[in-house]
Amino acid sequence: MVHTYTETPGDVIKKARQKSGLTMEELAARVEITTRYLYRIENEGKKPSYDVLFKLIRELSISPDLIFYPERSDKDSEIENLIRRLYSCDERSIEVIKATAIALIDTAQRKDS
Repeated sequence: MVHTYTETPGDVIKKARQKSGLTMEELAARVEITTRYLYRIENEGKKPSYDVLFKLIRELSISPDLIFYPERSDKDSEIENLIRRLYSCDERSIEVIKATAIALIDTAQRKDS
């Protein structure tokens, strides 16, 4: 079976930038490229260099799989995105997140019983 995917790497980057609330100017500055270059990546199909793609993926906390394996499920991508974001948290934040997750899971399990 042949799969066709209409979402380009530029589409993925643009959606992630918009979701993060960053302007093109802000993201371009963070990854040290011009706004015009970012515009061309997002809207004209310009393929970024490895270094720029690496910085965009890291800055936007997106899974490389969204770009290289677009056929993978969105649910998996959201979980992977959450895990990547956890790496940027301090210890206190991790403890709060962990306690919250455990409480939510325990509550859901009690409801199912």
